[in-house]
Amino acid sequence: MQVRVAACQILTHPDPAKSASKVMDWMEEAASQGVEAIAFPEACLCGYSCSPEYWAAADPADFAAAEARIIQAAKELGLAVVLGTAHWEAGELYNSLLIIDRDGSVRGRYAKTHRAEKWSTPGKWLPIYEVAGAPSCFLVCHDIRYPELVRLPAIAGAQVCYFCSCESGLLAEYKLSAYRAMPISRAAENTLYLFECFPANRAPVDACDNYPLWHTLCSLLRPKQLLTQAMRVKIHICLCPSPCRCCWLSIRRWAVM
Repeated sequence: MQVRVAACQILTHPDPAKSASKVMDWMEEAASQGVEAIAFPEACLCGYSCSPEYWAAADPADFAAAEARIIQAAKELGLAVVLGTAHWEAGELYNSLLIIDRDGSVRGRYAKTHRAEKWSTPGKWLPIYEVAGAPSCFLVCHDIRYPELVRLPAIAGAQVCYFCSCESGLLAEYKLSAYRAMPISRAAENTLYLFECFPANRAPVDACDNYPLWHTLCSLLRPKQLLTQAMRVKIHICLCPSPCRCCWLSIRRWAVM
């Protein structure tokens, strides 16, 4: 089978409603270009807000309402979505990915297992969900450092891994070489495809709509081979009206083994 995928490398806002509107705008653009599955960065619905004050005041209903809008848009557009979000379960807060298939059905969630931030609870499961027909597993940021988080789903039948992150970019350039090497390793070790989505950069909230793509990383990997990658300002395919607008990179067709 073949699936057309896109990494939407946008910067978003602490307000889930405002972030959802931006997500939906790019979903529409992706669908118009024939994309079948789209991934968004880690904690996309809240702009990866990490302050204790933010989470003390955060309302789960705001996140649920924003997710509901995106779920409805996915159904209308026939677009599978891997969405960086947060959710509350049994009184615990998780840094998670919401998995929506092309018919608008919610396949489930993956909660980040190995945390770098203090606001979330570690996840405890490694699900496999079909995304646009492909059995898929998931990683969030720091998870990429732990091979077993891909090895176990691969043994269980996963053929694709979606890796969504919100790394430091310009704020910690020394990390970029490792975050290039580790996804290649996870793909090669497990003979699966790995699809990587980082935001354009970490930036102040008031810069989220026009921040330049100084340092960014997006890769599409297949077993033992790097298919395409965009690093720093080397943008492979930019679909924005202006290259200084936040955009997604590296739309490609690929065949699932």
